[in-house]
Amino acid sequence: MRTLEEVQATLEIAKLKEEDLLSTVHCLSFGDNVSSSDYCLMELDETLCKLIEAGESLVIRGDKDERAVLCSSDKTYDLKIADTSNLLLLVPGCRTPDQLADDQDSPHVEHTQIWGFCNSYWELRKQRPKLKKLKKLLMENPYEGPAIRGQEENTENRYTMEDLLERIQASEEELKTHLETIHACPIDGYWRVLDFDYEMKLLGHVAQLVDSESWSFNKVPLHTSLEELAPLEPREMIEHCLNCYGKRFAESAGEVFYALHEDSVCRGLALMLLQNAVKFNLKEFQDVWQQSVPEGMSTRLEQLKGVALVDRTSRPETISLLRVEDLPEDTVERFNHLFSLREKWTEDDITPYIQDLCGEKQTTGALLTKYARSSMQNGVKVFNSRRPVAT
Repeated sequence: MRTLEEVQATLEIAKLKEEDLLSTVHCLSFGDNVSSSDYCLMELDETLCKLIEAGESLVIRGDKDERAVLCSSDKTYDLKIADTSNLLLLVPGCRTPDQLADDQDSPHVEHTQIWGFCNSYWELRKQRPKLKKLKKLLMENPYEGPAIRGQEENTENRYTMEDLLERIQASEEELKTHLETIHACPIDGYWRVLDFDYEMKLLGHVAQLVDSESWSFNKVPLHTSLEELAPLEPREMIEHCLNCYGKRFAESAGEVFYALHEDSVCRGLALMLLQNAVKFNLKEFQDVWQQSVPEGMSTRLEQLKGVALVDRTSRPETISLLRVEDLPEDTVERFNHLFSLREKWTEDDITPYIQDLCGEKQTTGALLTKYARSSMQNGVKVFNSRRPVAT
């Protein structure tokens, strides 16, 4: 341990004036068995600091074969190690100059022990949650409706919310939002996604009831719907279908109604038509599609952005199923896959399939500039790959 006299001698050798310095001198020393592996440092922005100070938790998520991410209650961050040429010392109780009350006339030495040291720290960068795995897990055992009498229900591969939070690299809020997006629902304490055919069966029942009762699709009564369809399907499944494809509201008398979302219903019925067809004659598809939706609804190709692709170059023109949720999550892999399907894309055609790749303050135009090359074809700007793509 250095004495005050030794400190003053060092200042003299360094040609520093004692009166130019604070009167408190920190003398640092390493504790016993100090190691760089004892602690990890993480750089937090102001928002995350406030969360920690408020007593909230940050969670690191990821399987052994995945790159770890950090999650708050509503955001996901990429974790990356940053090296520094300066040695970072962990000194508990060490006070910075602005914390020192320099009101003592005589200089003095404070002996402080170093608890650990690091030459790297974790950097955080906000990123998109990795949600593709969620649908994959839930599709291991999709819900196909109540078990037929005498038949046992498959109880394998079912997941609670806690299970999903352990497996999916996303915040709880992002996870719940995506569960709603893929029309999942809790059944017997487990989150289940509906088998596509069963979901379309439920939607078909609702659409037929609206037509047969001559209801406005903007005002579908919940109680009557449940009473009419209860002999066919469980009440909770009918109500779940209405929640997926409509917006709930109540009138002053307290009766509950649903306003069906025209775009959602039309999109769902279009997916049912396209599900088993490699390619569909566009004109024939549009005719059949319009006939399949409840009376008063209008079908438009704009409703199918991100789920179906129209080929205007073929004769006759065709439409085929291509859902953005089935595409790779990685940006480079996504572009490679899209360009393997079609050599040249217009901006209108490709935008729905890359929109979800945009980060904060990033546009689809910026993504196209980075990962694609533009050219003019018959007066229309088109985009193709910057590198050869295997087809």
